[in-house]
Amino acid sequence: MTIVDPVLAQLLRLIPHHAVSRLIHRLARWESPRIQPLLRWFIRHYRLDMSEAVEPDPARYPSFNALFTRALRDDCRPLEGDARSILSPADSRVSAFGAIERGHIFQAKGHDYTVTELLGGFADLAQPFARGWFLTVYLAPRDYHRLHMPVSGQLTTMLHVPGRLFSVAPRIVAHTPRLYARNERVVAFFDTAIGPVAMALIGAINVGSIETVWAGEVTPPSGRVISRTDYHGRNINLERGAEMGRFNLGSSVVLLLPDHPLHFSPELGPESFVRIRQEVARITQA
Repeated sequence: MTIVDPVLAQLLRLIPHHAVSRLIHRLARWESPRIQPLLRWFIRHYRLDMSEAVEPDPARYPSFNALFTRALRDDCRPLEGDARSILSPADSRVSAFGAIERGHIFQAKGHDYTVTELLGGFADLAQPFARGWFLTVYLAPRDYHRLHMPVSGQLTTMLHVPGRLFSVAPRIVAHTPRLYARNERVVAFFDTAIGPVAMALIGAINVGSIETVWAGEVTPPSGRVISRTDYHGRNINLERGAEMGRFNLGSSVVLLLPDHPLHFSPELGPESFVRIRQEVARITQA
């Protein structure tokens, strides 16, 4: 940490987050041959491995967002483990993980937030996770930006919680109290073999939108009211490792797991890199 980090975090709070993000939303979808130099610079600068993409030719991407949300070949991310494996939801860096203590989730040194805050104030949705587990991961610009299921489950509820759009870069997260509970987010809840599991897709500055495979583009929103959609009885089932959504530009995911016996993979640690379909935890009891 340098003295610049807290000052930068303070300055970023003054930016009109949503206005900037709306502009980026439009620019990222601009389709023109003129964007090709930008795409090729981005690939070189962030060292994207285009050999993993279904379409490796940059010229075939009509917009920046199309490149950013590129599909990967299935053989690049094989399923690890078995039915007891909990998989990484994204190609990402680990920000934090561990036990949820009395309903509080660790964010960074000196900062935490509550499950209830993260879940829009809905105590009934938060209750199963009060003494559960969490994993927070951060997607950098070079990462694959589609999100995948950590376990097999049936969709039960989706929340859209409007909020700020602070940067989720680690140096900003460390100096912005309750950031994940303040940023705009989409939270999907699934009924699984170990109980309720939730994936909170956290918005951030420049994140033009968040999509899910069942609802399409959820953000940017048309209003500022929390929405809660019930999917019970609609039989939307997703297998572990299946695509469930995407960030149109990057952000973070907070994975919530219930109070069920499990242990995290010994390879997991702060700033460790994980890939989709990689085992990050293992269920220890049926």
